[in-house]
Amino acid sequence: MTPSKDISRLIEIMAALRAPKTGCPWDIEQNFSTIAPYTIEEAYEVSDAIARGDLDDLRDELGDLLLQVVYHAQMAQEAGEFAFPDVVQAITTKMIRRHPHVFGDEKARSAGMAKGMWEKIKAQEKAEKRQARLARGLDPEDNGKGFLDSVPVALPALTRALKLQEKAARVGFDWSEAAPILDKIEEEIGELREALAKGETAEIKDEFGDMLFAVVNLGRHLKLDSEAALSGTNEKFRSRFHYVEQALEKSGGSLEEATLEEMEALWQDAKTAK
Repeated sequence: MTPSKDISRLIEIMAALRAPKTGCPWDIEQNFSTIAPYTIEEAYEVSDAIARGDLDDLRDELGDLLLQVVYHAQMAQEAGEFAFPDVVQAITTKMIRRHPHVFGDEKARSAGMAKGMWEKIKAQEKAEKRQARLARGLDPEDNGKGFLDSVPVALPALTRALKLQEKAARVGFDWSEAAPILDKIEEEIGELREALAKGETAEIKDEFGDMLFAVVNLGRHLKLDSEAALSGTNEKFRSRFHYVEQALEKSGGSLEEATLEEMEALWQDAKTAK
């Protein structure tokens, strides 16, 4: 087996790894559920390479992510459900259908993307998917029967909160402006204080979650992505803490030996340092 730029070689490699008698024992014993966490991890590593501006890493991480797609397709093929070409056909069909202003006839291209067309196309796709599931004897509502059930459970919690709020807002269940949400946050903080006073762990967790949900809602009204905002703060914290670490090392100290007061003083320095 030799490397190749042809996608068929990657598919062959994946099939060989999953071959019952001659494949890799670890790969053979995997299933959709066990591989799913790796798929999510690889997507995050792609995002990390982009954030760092490292195109060499991005090339490699995109390859790792592509392997995940091939892996799932191989397992589906073994189960007699679909294969990698079906995945390609599904996404190409979707892209062509959703962009009639690019791939349609001359009239469609000249008209551009008409208002409401995106929603109309997605509704058509959903109806077709529903009929296909019925034909297979499956529950037609693949993601649940509620209005919000199509928002994936596996999303990061902050992102899922945002998606849930955005979808609810489409039918008018939303605050009209940001200011009242600040009051809601203060209300949730008050309820968290009460839960802390009681010392009941389950209630504390519940109220803490309510507070975070309200903060995400505020971010949405301020046109801010809470996940992105928190990522920025995480990096700022890491950078400032590294400043503290370096300052201690220069003075012959260490994080383990420093007092909280010493670290706090250096932290304040880090906030003003360029």
